[in-house]
Amino acid sequence: MDDKEYSNRYLIPANYTDSGKLFGGLLEVRNTIETVFLLLMFGYPQLFWIPMSAGVKVVVMTVTLLPLGAAGLMGIGGDSLLRFAVNMAVFYARRRKLHLRRIGYRYENCKKKTHRKRIKKSAKKKSGNP
Repeated sequence: MDDKEYSNRYLIPANYTDSGKLFGGLLEVRNTIETVFLLLMFGYPQLFWIPMSAGVKVVVMTVTLLPLGAAGLMGIGGDSLLRFAVNMAVFYARRRKLHLRRIGYRYENCKKKTHRKRIKKSAKKKSGNP
């Protein structure tokens, strides 16, 4: 006699689609690989080529490599650092300058004036009078 209603609705957790990421969805694989490469590229010279004491090397590496690693793991605007750099390079290569027409300004008169000035200058050069 007691008919209970059963709900077939289930909440899907936020980390359901975190496959393809590292540390339980914390880090993306591409960002991690790029960060490791960057840290090796910048850390090796600091560790082996800079003639400083060990304490100074630790401080220099902490100041430079820690922010670089954090920025590399987070990325910029949801993209990895390399993808962001490529997007910026493509943007600068394809950018265009916009020329906006001023309202109420007569461009035809400007073209005629500059054309008249050129004619006058060329006539002066031909006649030899400065």
